[in-house]
Amino acid sequence: MTTINQAGSFTLGDRAVTRMGYGAMQLAGPHVFGPPSDRDAALAVLREAVAAGVTHIDTSDFYGPHVVNALIREALAPYPDDLVLVTKVGAVRGHDASWNIAASADDLRRAIENNLRNLGLDALDVVNFRAMLGGGNQGPTEGSIAAPFAALAAMREEGLIRHLGVSNVTERQVAEARGLAPVVCVQNQYNLAHRNDDALIDALIADGIAYVPFFPLGGFSPLQSSQLDEVAAELGATPMQVALAWLLRRSPNILLIPGTSSVGHLRENLKAASLQLPDEALAKLDRISS
Repeated sequence: MTTINQAGSFTLGDRAVTRMGYGAMQLAGPHVFGPPSDRDAALAVLREAVAAGVTHIDTSDFYGPHVVNALIREALAPYPDDLVLVTKVGAVRGHDASWNIAASADDLRRAIENNLRNLGLDALDVVNFRAMLGGGNQGPTEGSIAAPFAALAAMREEGLIRHLGVSNVTERQVAEARGLAPVVCVQNQYNLAHRNDDALIDALIADGIAYVPFFPLGGFSPLQSSQLDEVAAELGATPMQVALAWLLRRSPNILLIPGTSSVGHLRENLKAASLQLPDEALAKLDRISS
């Protein structure tokens, strides 16, 4: 069994994908804007991910914008039959690299068409609607997402999208979306230090819905980081490997998409799939959020 397969798989829509995936956001330039400083290195990371067995790549046409999807197409097309590309819509980038809401029906159709064209696809495997009701790049904010999600559901009926998900959302918004069309994944911030979605994760697995956490090391306090560092040192692993291994243990419906622009870091991250966490280590990690 290869390293990545030790983490197992989970169903994303109608496809089984490796629970250890790859997030392509960091392949763009600084602040996820403009081209990468080393285009060949970016292409190498994508090819290495697929060669290592990754079957789930997360992207968006607003990364760059357009840059990351173009890199994915150049590196990987024609795509392997088992590769699932997941993109997201709901934002556009300003000339100053700002993140701006783009959630009207026209905005969303334009975003879907851009994703299709730049990835070179006739239909998108999974599209997440990223809610930005708080403005900019803020966290989940209550409010209705019915209108934009209904617009995406209509494009799903057209055949432009195979499956839908939601990102940066509250439990109420997940329920609202599910009332309009099937939801196959939820993508929110969740990690050792930020566990607001514990109940949501448990509810989703009961319905076979994937949960995709982002920022596995985001928002840690200095004390929490030092606690993670201590456990990592005891296990002879990196803090990122430990954080990812904990997420894999947390629930079988969790799919990981750690990002990097380095082949070396990619290989390092993928090793988390085979990292065993002893009970004592788990107990220490569980105390990090308190």
